[in-house]
Amino acid sequence: MIRSVLIGLCVTLSGGCGVPSLETPECLEARPTIREFYSYHFANEMLLSEESLRARERFLTSDFRQKLDSSPNGVDVFTTGSDDIPRAFREGKCTTLAPDRTSFEVLIFWRDDARTEQRQIIVEARKSGNRWRIDRVNY
Repeated sequence: MIRSVLIGLCVTLSGGCGVPSLETPECLEARPTIREFYSYHFANEMLLSEESLRARERFLTSDFRQKLDSSPNGVDVFTTGSDDIPRAFREGKCTTLAPDRTSFEVLIFWRDDARTEQRQIIVEARKSGNRWRIDRVNY
């Protein structure tokens, strides 16, 4: 009898002790876009070229895509703005700027025999129709 009561109590308590999501609905919706974009970016050629930009268009707002047309080739406009290529990333804290705009901290990392470094960039996303797209990168 006591065992049945304890099991029932454990089941009841475990169901109510979940960790609540602390992010806004906008951040929850936009986060997969940031993760998918940077996963794709780090798995492919990171230096800007017409071909690499065309491959990333589906992740970018049309305004941001047009701004990037005037960027110099041979730099990584999505992480550093230079040819200093990081080795890894992690998306961090998100802030909702408006119902259709979010801002993500993205940590970028370098690690090799000569250097271990971490920097933070800010990536803004805007909802366009029913899709979130990257609208700005501040480094």
